[in-house]
Amino acid sequence: MNPQDILKSAQSFMECRILLTAAETNLFSLLKENPLTAEDIAAKTGSNLRALTMVLDALTAMELLVKQDGNYRCTESTAQLLSDNSPTSVLPMVLHMASLWHRWSCLTDMVKNIDGAKKEFEFFRKPEEMRAFIGAMHVVSGPLARKTAAIAKAESSKALLDIGGGSGSYTIAFLKAVPEMKATIFDLPDVIEMARERLREEGLLDRTALVPGDFHEQELPAGADLALISAIIHSNSPEQNLDLYKKAFRALNPGGRILVRDHVMEPGHVYPRGGAIFAINMLVGTDGGGTYTYEEIENDLTAAGFINVRLIQKGEQMDGLVEGFKP
Repeated sequence: MNPQDILKSAQSFMECRILLTAAETNLFSLLKENPLTAEDIAAKTGSNLRALTMVLDALTAMELLVKQDGNYRCTESTAQLLSDNSPTSVLPMVLHMASLWHRWSCLTDMVKNIDGAKKEFEFFRKPEEMRAFIGAMHVVSGPLARKTAAIAKAESSKALLDIGGGSGSYTIAFLKAVPEMKATIFDLPDVIEMARERLREEGLLDRTALVPGDFHEQELPAGADLALISAIIHSNSPEQNLDLYKKAFRALNPGGRILVRDHVMEPGHVYPRGGAIFAINMLVGTDGGGTYTYEEIENDLTAAGFINVRLIQKGEQMDGLVEGFKP
């Protein structure tokens, strides 16, 4: 690594902050239809003209906007991905990152063990924020869900239990991969209603039972031969994960299989890089979460009663996959 690489890393927050500010100001939604001048945008958003113009120019330099004859407009891809009311928008996730910006700002104080560094934090201040975020997760997770379903080779499974299944992205992928399969999604009540909408749109509602609940507090619905814990364990402490694995074990039929999808770290917790960085997100955002090595996941699954545990997929982007079986 050379000085330029180090400085590039140190400065990488700059473009990130510009994007987050644009999202928080909802500039992309404003500019998706018609080009506007900086003066027009300032009047509509109540922004400081000088500051806004600099941000608009920077967004143009970042190729998120186009500037022509003093007017700014979205690129085609920006309009689709960063404006509200677009079916492929990831704007809610970007806004979620903007909220995490403030949480990450306490990292140094946390490392220095300064009292009060970790403040109370709500991921979603309003129900519509959670709804939008879950919707954006559905947009992003589709390709990975299909890949996971293919790797899992679940053709022999007839009953899927999707634990913390969100809007149903993985249930949809598994049901499409295995036409004879039925599924149960277990998640919080508000999330279950979002899953209901998605499954209805996909024509899969008749093959899915939707069960509201909290896996931290309740037992899981019984009777499945395949249990999926997808992108859940990083939010939990090791003790919480062991408890969840035990609940999944009790819910599965004899001979059933568990699949755990998440960052799966190599010994030392340094690789994959994305998992090491994501662990910091859990440090500042949860009470006990983190990313776990295969050996840690294997030990806990074994302690919960599973056998023949193995890593069936390595991955860089939270796509590691571990399986185990109930005797």
